[in-house]
Amino acid sequence: MTTFPVHTKESAPKGSQPALEQLQSAFGMIPNLIGAMSTSPVLINSLVGLFEKVHGGNFTEAQVQIVLLTDAVTNGSAWAVAFHTTLALKEGIDPADVQAIREGHLPKDATFAALSGLAKTMIEKRGRLNDEDIKRFLAAGFGKDHLLEVIAAVTASTITNYTGNITRPPLDAPFQAHAWED
Repeated sequence: MTTFPVHTKESAPKGSQPALEQLQSAFGMIPNLIGAMSTSPVLINSLVGLFEKVHGGNFTEAQVQIVLLTDAVTNGSAWAVAFHTTLALKEGIDPADVQAIREGHLPKDATFAALSGLAKTMIEKRGRLNDEDIKRFLAAGFGKDHLLEVIAAVTASTITNYTGNITRPPLDAPFQAHAWED
């Protein structure tokens, strides 16, 4: 098995260090996945640009976490599922809705179901949504701008999901209570 280093701010390549500082400020720590990702300054800096936009866009943080948790499950990224489960619960999302997503189902909350369903469909269809997929999302009260914004969230999570699946960093202690297997 190929192993990847889990960098700290001090051990990371110089080009990754500013991104690590930004993400440490956002999370209060440098999660192991981010430490592994920082092996590539190009990758970590790409994530930071998207991260700021996704978490500062039109969706609430709870809605963002619904999309990111759905993406992690759909992409089979165990590290990201545990991480986003922790963050979703911290945002006050009903534990039953979080568990539904972890099991590959839609949450009961209608708004969350529309977001989760769109994110999963977008990944599974590789962005080739049909008119019905789009109408279903818009009928839930979202705008076309929201639909396109989900693309940014899916893109950001794809970066972390694929990185986690390739680098397989150890699951950080704060997320171990929500460990997940595909």
